[in-house]
Amino acid sequence: MAQQIADRRDIDFVLYEQLDVEQLFKSTKYGTLNKKMVDMVVTEARSFGIKEVLPTHAEGDKAGVHFDNGRVIIPECYRRPHQLMLENEWTSLTEDPAVGGQGMPHMVMRAAYEYFIGANYAMVIYAMEGHGTGKMIELFGTDRQKKLFLKKLYTGQWGGTMDLTEPEAGSDVGALTTSARRLEDGTYAITGNKIYITNGEHDLTENIIHPVLARIEGAPSGTKGISIFIVPKIWVNDDASLGEANDILCTGTEEKMGLHGSATCAMSMGSKGVCRGLLLGEENAGMKIMFHMMNEARLDVGFMGFCHATAAFLHALNFARERIQGKDLADGKNADAPSVPIIRHPDVRRMLLWMKAHVEGMRSFIYYVARCFDLAECAEDKKERERNGDRIALLTPLIKAYCAERGFEVCIEAMQVHGGCGYTMDYPVEQLARDCKIASIFEGTDGIQAMDLLGRKLSMKKGSVFVDFMDEMNKTIQQAKGIPALKRLAVAMETAAGQLGETAMVIGKQAMSPTFKTAFASAHPFMMAMGDVIMGWMLLWRAATASSPLAKIVGGLDDQKKAQKIDRDKNAAFYDGQIQSARYFINAVLPIALGRLAAVRACEDAVLKITERGFGSL
Repeated sequence: MAQQIADRRDIDFVLYEQLDVEQLFKSTKYGTLNKKMVDMVVTEARSFGIKEVLPTHAEGDKAGVHFDNGRVIIPECYRRPHQLMLENEWTSLTEDPAVGGQGMPHMVMRAAYEYFIGANYAMVIYAMEGHGTGKMIELFGTDRQKKLFLKKLYTGQWGGTMDLTEPEAGSDVGALTTSARRLEDGTYAITGNKIYITNGEHDLTENIIHPVLARIEGAPSGTKGISIFIVPKIWVNDDASLGEANDILCTGTEEKMGLHGSATCAMSMGSKGVCRGLLLGEENAGMKIMFHMMNEARLDVGFMGFCHATAAFLHALNFARERIQGKDLADGKNADAPSVPIIRHPDVRRMLLWMKAHVEGMRSFIYYVARCFDLAECAEDKKERERNGDRIALLTPLIKAYCAERGFEVCIEAMQVHGGCGYTMDYPVEQLARDCKIASIFEGTDGIQAMDLLGRKLSMKKGSVFVDFMDEMNKTIQQAKGIPALKRLAVAMETAAGQLGETAMVIGKQAMSPTFKTAFASAHPFMMAMGDVIMGWMLLWRAATASSPLAKIVGGLDDQKKAQKIDRDKNAAFYDGQIQSARYFINAVLPIALGRLAAVRACEDAVLKITERGFGSL
């Protein structure tokens, strides 16, 4: 049976062989877990994703959401799987069971959620977005706020949002105009408008909790004066019962390129009465608090890009195996030669291997950062916990931007493999591409992620976090050097890592010089090149991990028998596929990244020298 949504064999390889999730079971936090339990979670997620979520993908896209006098009506096909997600407690896998979670490691959560996000992001986000809202309340809320909101958000009984953007305050959040006025009862009256609010209004839950950024009257201008408020759609009384409707209203929904089943709302607060909110944390600390949710969202957005990519790749692979078109090149002059599946054509194989390498590399990268979360929480050594926390901070902009951008490119390549079929709605890849595109735009555009990487993350702790990360990469390279079949690849990766380090020094130094704008003009190319080097690292690591089990299967065989064994034995084929992915990427893709790094080191400033008129006539 063809794989759907995600490759279970590859998921297991990353979990158990490359990253060794079972090591976590020795910790106090995860000591009650075992492989059988993790397998069961992923298996159930796969079954749910394929049987319940995937059938809503095309249907929900065609139905879309509808706005009717303040109400948002979601696709009818979403209702059953949404309710099942809540009943089966899929919404907060990593949280404590006492507050509605399942206490699973972050790595296991990513493995399970591949089958939800890749099946239909627009549908599952209704149930899952409350987690980020709940996490902010758990970290910064009062005991009363936690009692009122936390479990209902974590379990999905109530929905959650993130209300930042305004018509004149998008990426420049400090320009917001939404205001807050203190009331005698200790609550605040919120007045203003927000746009592009995912799930701002819908009828799947009895209540929606809005974290709203606003400025308290008299607070400083800019980001320093921003506070954050808990604004329920329906007011929550002190005894946790629901009270009156709050004056936060949806005034319309956006017509979008993709994600038609997701409600992207314009929200108005205080336009017809009093919109009440509870201060979360301290006054003027809104940005600090919101960034906890924002960083989670950025990791989730990168994951979204990857999940669309893996689903698109599998569709392309299955199509290439089944689509009969053209003769084998070796039989091009033979008029009687039969037509063959297009997977036998070299250019199609190139596209498939390009997609395979990127999907596998991104899976390992995302799970690796998930492991950093796990170790930051359960490692016994304080320095180890801090080290993993720093690495999460360094890699967050790369997860978000690189996986979003490459994920979309994989979707486009999958359309290309389908040929004309891929451009039609008869095949799912065009929808995957439409839905995926937003990943490089929302939760901070890729350019903003690049500025964050250059302006903040490379220089963390005087650059020691970046150096420590490079040391970790070099450990894999040195290990691979000791494997004869991988030595050349390891040497090539060593060169790439060296050039990445050199370029980081050049661009980092320039970012602190009078010509800092030139550095920031190259921030995005640098970030994408760094992502490519990380892909090379992940694929080399995978190849090194696969080498030993492959040798046990084909060791001692001559070349002909080895090829036959790999062709017939699914495990041998899988492990050999890891080595071929690394070979292709490091030899054919990584050199492009090295050229990009060389261009960054050249400090080209044409983008700054050109006048505004020089771009074109006014």
